[in-house]
Amino acid sequence: MPKLVRLYIRNVALGLLLSLVFVGALLWFNIGNLWHLVTSTREGPIAVVMLVMFNAVVFSGVQFGIAVMRMAEPEDRGTGGRKMPEPVAQPTGTLIPVTVGARAPHRSRGA
Repeated sequence: MPKLVRLYIRNVALGLLLSLVFVGALLWFNIGNLWHLVTSTREGPIAVVMLVMFNAVVFSGVQFGIAVMRMAEPEDRGTGGRKMPEPVAQPTGTLIPVTVGARAPHRSRGA
């Protein structure tokens, strides 16, 4: 199995685990009276499954994004501190002043 597929599956599993913990905490602490809503209706278990799955999609995506961004090779930053600015090249030609004529904008009488 390719490394990227293994990485994706691992992050999906981690996202599902985080989702289970998150929804469990929502129900345990009864946020927004969620425990009562889930236990007092017939569709409560479906709502819990949907909460877990939708949060798993979000958490898995975040985990995979973080894992992919951490795969980048570290940049060579040198010894630290600010980088010295590059010297600005001096112009080689002669500067010639240019004059441009301008007129005032036309105004209508009604304005």
